[in-house]
Amino acid sequence: MENHISLQFGDYNKLKVVILAGGLGTRLSEETNLIPKPMVEIGGRPILWHIMKIYSYWGYNEFVILTGYKSHIIKEYFINYYTRYSDITVDMVQNSVEIHNHRSEPWKVTMLYTGKNTQTGGRLLRAQKTLGNERFMLTYGDGIADINIPQLLEFHEKSGKTLTVTAIQPSGRFGALTIDNDCNVRSFCEKPQGDGTWISGGFFIIEPEIFRYIKNGDKTVLEKEPFEALAREGKISAFKHNGFWKCMDTLRDKNDLTAMWLNKDAPWALWKK
Repeated sequence: MENHISLQFGDYNKLKVVILAGGLGTRLSEETNLIPKPMVEIGGRPILWHIMKIYSYWGYNEFVILTGYKSHIIKEYFINYYTRYSDITVDMVQNSVEIHNHRSEPWKVTMLYTGKNTQTGGRLLRAQKTLGNERFMLTYGDGIADINIPQLLEFHEKSGKTLTVTAIQPSGRFGALTIDNDCNVRSFCEKPQGDGTWISGGFFIIEPEIFRYIKNGDKTVLEKEPFEALAREGKISAFKHNGFWKCMDTLRDKNDLTAMWLNKDAPWALWKK
């Protein structure tokens, strides 16, 4: 029996957006000792909210959040969403609560508890009944981008593949130096591009055929056996995204993203442009 909760905030597009939000987030332990990684805040809002706003900007408002570690915090956030972001009057004499100026989203949010130690493929498998036999979108609960979702979907349609992955080229983490033979620094680049390798940036489009490739239950790592098998069979396409992308993997990443947001220089915040 599925252990899940659904909340509806208004009308929504049929295509579901699945968000992996159950991991331990050990590399961000300064924050994740108390809350799950997708609930770590950027400018006062969880990164999960930012991810959902990206999809919502393009009209995709039905979400399936795959929870695990400290799942109750994610559930409580959405259960209390109306009161958290709206003006309210609490009448303690009449024992009533009146909500004014609703500040909500046009979202339907289903939260599935998929186990504390379940791997990514296992989490997705536990959502199979909820997703049905339909195409869906999937991404990680710690990565944001200024991605054009309609272009991604169009690319997937034309590819005819089972899976489309958004490919990105991340910048380097450390300043790069050009040094001549006399040890003189000839150039300095604070955040150079990587070595030209494309990596997975999440923001997947997936056909329901994927479930045939998840063969080891909760122990299945989606990025290993299933994706490797699809790649061998030529069933994966890569949508190259040359715009902004960043994963909140460390405290430094969190601070960088927060600075962008506070300085009104947040490329992923399409809804604010």
